[in-house]
Amino acid sequence: MRSFFRLLFRIFFLSLLALVVIVAGRTITFSSRQVQVEPIAQDTTPMGASERLSAAIQIPSLAGADSSVFGKLDSLLQLHFPNVFSQLQVERIGGGSLLFKWPGKQTKLNPVLLLGHLDVVPADSVPWRYPPFSGTIAEGFLWGRGALDDKMSIWSIMEAIEWMIGEEYYPERTLYLAFGHDEESQGKNGARQIGQWLESRDIRPEFILDEGSFAISHALEGLEAPLAAVAVTEKGFVSFTLQLDRTEGGHASMPPSFTAVGAMAFALERIRQNPFPASLRGTTGQFFDYVGPEMGVLNRIVLANRWLFSPVLISKLSEDPAANAIIRTTAAPTLIEGGIRDNVLPLSVKATVNVRILPGETIASTQAYLEKVIDDPSIKVSIADSDYGGDPPAPSSVESFGFQVLQKTIGEIFPGAVVAPSVSAGYTDSRHYRQVCEHIYRFSPLLLSLEDLKGMHGVNERVSLENYERMIRFYRQLIRNSCQ
Repeated sequence: MRSFFRLLFRIFFLSLLALVVIVAGRTITFSSRQVQVEPIAQDTTPMGASERLSAAIQIPSLAGADSSVFGKLDSLLQLHFPNVFSQLQVERIGGGSLLFKWPGKQTKLNPVLLLGHLDVVPADSVPWRYPPFSGTIAEGFLWGRGALDDKMSIWSIMEAIEWMIGEEYYPERTLYLAFGHDEESQGKNGARQIGQWLESRDIRPEFILDEGSFAISHALEGLEAPLAAVAVTEKGFVSFTLQLDRTEGGHASMPPSFTAVGAMAFALERIRQNPFPASLRGTTGQFFDYVGPEMGVLNRIVLANRWLFSPVLISKLSEDPAANAIIRTTAAPTLIEGGIRDNVLPLSVKATVNVRILPGETIASTQAYLEKVIDDPSIKVSIADSDYGGDPPAPSSVESFGFQVLQKTIGEIFPGAVVAPSVSAGYTDSRHYRQVCEHIYRFSPLLLSLEDLKGMHGVNERVSLENYERMIRFYRQLIRNSCQ
């Protein structure tokens, strides 16, 4: 019997030793994927740049606004950037969108396309520190709707090109700029029509850059450097309607054991209690491959050996809403309707659940999952709007010219930042360009804190003046790196 236990101990010891060797080996070979580049000089940006963005924010170009509002922005752009309008070709599309072409010397090179959008979401009724459409410059910040989403992108791109024209720079590669006017309301008349315009002329960009992720300070516990997450894909989008109809209502004084409202509440609670499965594969896995080697020893061990530590890692990431969104499909109830009086049991109850789909899943698979989790044949699950939404796109390559140019430029403008491919939880205009380009990236060149991010679609949206100047320098350098 003793020999048997000795044998078991030896097997256990050898197995443990083999596990330690494997973990140590994988950690040692878990090497950095960052590129080493020299920071560029912080040239002084054009005078009055912040004031010009302020003027743009003062025009409340709300999603769905009359075309005359976007006409005012068009006129403002012409006033602010006369060299751009004299040197670049301009197309006006869809009643408010703009498409610029800066012809390059080498016509055989595929062009680069930079995206942005002119429209903004409404401002909350909660009092702001400064009025949301005042464009106030105070405390080192520019305040207002569009400061982070997304007028700052358009104005900084235009500032960069106006600056470069003044320096007598002419690109080797053609550059296109596409500025939609209805991104916040599906992009049907803006980006969609621009994408169709490009396709009809067989214009195939080498890569596309849209808004999306940011450079974030203190983004992850254990990562000291800022994290510049370049989204190589984005989550899909769909809203489902949950409909429950009954043939009998009744008086609220004599309720049945399970009312229509109760049944719907139970269904929504089952969705909450049964989140979609988490995944550390695909782009999420790539993200950790880029970030992990830049972290401390313990984090490197865990991230280099996700095959072993994935349950612990998933549990930790699931605690934070932002981190949870990059590892699984999410489902959020956003609307609920039902009832006509407080003392009448409703016959019908309807709820809307917004689903952001992780790459690797589809609208069909998420609908099937919800139906399985709800497990109530009386509740019908259907797509709320078949014309709005879609499956997540295939990830763009990290080996492409576009990603390499972005990684280099980020290193030059954000010294020390860790660049990593990521999944954007948002749903951007870039989806309307998939038919003309397979290399689409989403990154807004701003260094923000997690607190700053709360201003997007929220209260007190703002951008620091330092950040905005850096953004102008970024686009100037990106154009130089990709169009020379």
